[in-house]
Amino acid sequence: MKSKRDLMLEEMGLTPIWRLRQRADRRSAGGPDQAEVKPEIAPAARAPQPSAEPAPAGDDRRSRILRMDWDALRGEAAGCTACPLHLKRTQAVFGVGDEHADWLFVGEGPGAEEDARGEPFVGQAGRLLDNMLAAIGLKRGQNVYIANVVKCRPPGNRNPEPVEAHACEPFLKRQIALIEPKLMIALGRVAAVNLLARDASIASLRGKLHDHGGIPLIVTYHPAYLLRNLPDKAKAWEDLCFARETMGRLAAREK
Repeated sequence: MKSKRDLMLEEMGLTPIWRLRQRADRRSAGGPDQAEVKPEIAPAARAPQPSAEPAPAGDDRRSRILRMDWDALRGEAAGCTACPLHLKRTQAVFGVGDEHADWLFVGEGPGAEEDARGEPFVGQAGRLLDNMLAAIGLKRGQNVYIANVVKCRPPGNRNPEPVEAHACEPFLKRQIALIEPKLMIALGRVAAVNLLARDASIASLRGKLHDHGGIPLIVTYHPAYLLRNLPDKAKAWEDLCFARETMGRLAAREK
């Protein structure tokens, strides 16, 4: 009789190929192990130069958002008109989960069903994400928080424009500060590029431990992408195993 975990892996299409042979081969050959990977820290941004001019209104908005508690932050996001995305939204999709979670998963933006229901990652992509979480012993809402780079749906489910991501950045930054996660998972290239503040491919970012403001960050594929590209589920499983191993090391370090 198959275990519940085996059934979940089958739902993801992860069986029977989930053996991390390459990593095992490196260990047997005496090569570097994933546990030895050091965080890849993006270059520090240049400090802003002092100015005699008054700060623009946008800075006032940002500093105000970065001081908010959860209730104020939700209210601010719900009524936000800082970028054109608010014009066609049904509602802002703020985020969902444990507000003191160790795990923070960040996607790019809500789709049509998320816009209708007000919750990130629902529908087929959401079910796949839930199965991915279950495969490494996690569950939505239990020590897991899920958010997006932007809180309003981009028309036609296109990628968020830089100006839109910039307008929403204070919301995500404040969510991260309030949650204080131990590990962040960037779901897809859009999330990775915005969180790491550099343009790079998923292929170049996967399999490494990055740093976001002192928080370890791992990059993997977006569930919606995996629904269209089934062979890459194998790579996503490797990323999930890497994330689970990383969290194990972080927890052991705290003891």
